[in-house]
Amino acid sequence: MPQEPLFKPHTLTDADKQQLGADGHLALPGLLTDEAQKRLIGALSHIQDISETQDLLPEPKRYAAEYDDHLASLIGHPQMLDLVRWMLGPEIRFDHCVTLNRRSGNDGLRWHSHSYGEENPTLSFVRIFLYVNGFTVNDAGLKVIPGSHLFHDSGIKAATDEELLKGWMAGKVHPLTSKPLEIEPIEVPPGTVILMWTHAAHGVTARKPDSDTRWTVVYAYRNPGEPSAARWISEDFEQTDTPGTEGLMSLY
Repeated sequence: MPQEPLFKPHTLTDADKQQLGADGHLALPGLLTDEAQKRLIGALSHIQDISETQDLLPEPKRYAAEYDDHLASLIGHPQMLDLVRWMLGPEIRFDHCVTLNRRSGNDGLRWHSHSYGEENPTLSFVRIFLYVNGFTVNDAGLKVIPGSHLFHDSGIKAATDEELLKGWMAGKVHPLTSKPLEIEPIEVPPGTVILMWTHAAHGVTARKPDSDTRWTVVYAYRNPGEPSAARWISEDFEQTDTPGTEGLMSLY
């Protein structure tokens, strides 16, 4: 039986690919269908509940698809794979599915970047963030630095904007535009999908005490060729027979 649509009808263009290549991220506002948003909130609520009430291994938040059939079904969803192959080409592997829910009062997340293929430019790694109910700039909002991914630096770390500006960012310019790097706060509506290359620096602002939960899940994929430090898949799940995942689950 065909799966229900995950995304609303959309067309990605060469201009979109150029923007992703220049900025390191691309926001697709309101791309998730209304039904997809409802089902994701149910699945993410389930993961949140078992994470807070049960002592389970592997960790439900990092191995989310292993604890929820709906989340697992999206790994090989045709629309998801079309999106991944638009970025990575035909040869892809699933890397992980992680929930990034942020309850009211959550402290946010310090600046960081991720690794993969630093010595091999033919290998890429992308994260697909599904921001089910969106976010605003100062309420669990994503912060990025356009062009930071082009440095292929997996060790970017800072606790605050000021630390990053005085440290890693000091004196750096965008490799394509030669303009000084800048911090860009993002605000997106419900149902937004954000694509991000693995080396892109990013952080998250705190969730306000009077806000509800920000429901978010990330699906990560890569070109095979090297080990992945972020690959959270149990041996049992690697052998899954979930439709659409054939050929996606192995490391290489």
